[in-house]
Amino acid sequence: MDARRVTGGKVRYAVVAGGWISQAAFMPAVAQTGNSEMTALVTGDLEKARVLGERYGLRTFTYEQYGEALASGLFDAVYLALPNRMHRDYAVPALEAGCHLLLEKPMAVSSAECEAIREAARRSGAKLMIAYRLHFEPGTLDALRRVRAGEIGEPRLFTATFCQQVSPDNHRAKHGFWAGPVADMGPYPINACRNLFGDEPTEVSARAVRAADSPYDFDDTVAVTLRFPGARVAQFTVSYGTAAVDAYRIVGTKGDLAMSLGFGFGKGLAGRLTVDGESEDLVYESVDQFGAETRAFSACILEEREPEPDGEEGLADVRVVEAVERSLASGAPVALPPLRRRTRPAPSQAVTLPEIETPDLVNAAGPGG
Repeated sequence: MDARRVTGGKVRYAVVAGGWISQAAFMPAVAQTGNSEMTALVTGDLEKARVLGERYGLRTFTYEQYGEALASGLFDAVYLALPNRMHRDYAVPALEAGCHLLLEKPMAVSSAECEAIREAARRSGAKLMIAYRLHFEPGTLDALRRVRAGEIGEPRLFTATFCQQVSPDNHRAKHGFWAGPVADMGPYPINACRNLFGDEPTEVSARAVRAADSPYDFDDTVAVTLRFPGARVAQFTVSYGTAAVDAYRIVGTKGDLAMSLGFGFGKGLAGRLTVDGESEDLVYESVDQFGAETRAFSACILEEREPEPDGEEGLADVRVVEAVERSLASGAPVALPPLRRRTRPAPSQAVTLPEIETPDLVNAAGPGG
């Protein structure tokens, strides 16, 4: 089916999955985009369907009714926030039905699944954007601008630490590597170093540890090294079993830029730029990152432009996560074939919608919802 054309001033969205990220971030953000609205919700939880349907005035469907929902004509686009392992099975039918798709990261659980999603978008012509909210966040884009402008000289080294405590009852603790910290949190430092270096890694190596009393069915802490062309290296560590830390640092031949917070939302990002021994604190306002990405995607639909970040950006990160998995299994570095990105985030993409309050949540700890 051909991609749906939007003739009104707003893109109508169906939310697929009523879990924490949908309820706390996406759904309340839509109202302030100016070019987007919600008209439907797909959820397996009857209480969520009742409360959220009434709160936002939505037509609700069960997962068994997904095909019916796609054929209903009630929406132009889908925001899909199901667990990672379910992305392909719900993304491909949406795109084949001509629905534009805003897909949470990681894009899928293999390069093959990413390619299947991209092919479905190509066949219908529907727009596909991966929900890299930081591609529209002012602090992240200011860091890109400064590095590209040569403020720290030639960038050579990237390091990051991104950790949290994840409850054993959370669905991310129960479904193996592709629900664990590398797939869940790893795309943030992977995406950051790829775009700060403006290049793609050529080799991936990884080591992991698991605490003796770990409740997870995977390694809870993973350290990764990425080699880039031009004598550049990136290292990051992700964990489900430590105190919360969220920071990265990029070091060049003249100085360095350290961001802490670097990946989160709900607070303004902050950093410090040091050049030739002189330091400057960088403070950025807290903005609605979910509203920003949704407004940007809706603008692409309304104006018939290709989105950034696209499906290739999602694939670029997933192939690194796959290489981490292979390196952990073999104990050896894994070479990556060359990849040349068509586009990268631009500082002009920054959107500064005001931060929103988190509404009361309904059974939000469940898997996707």
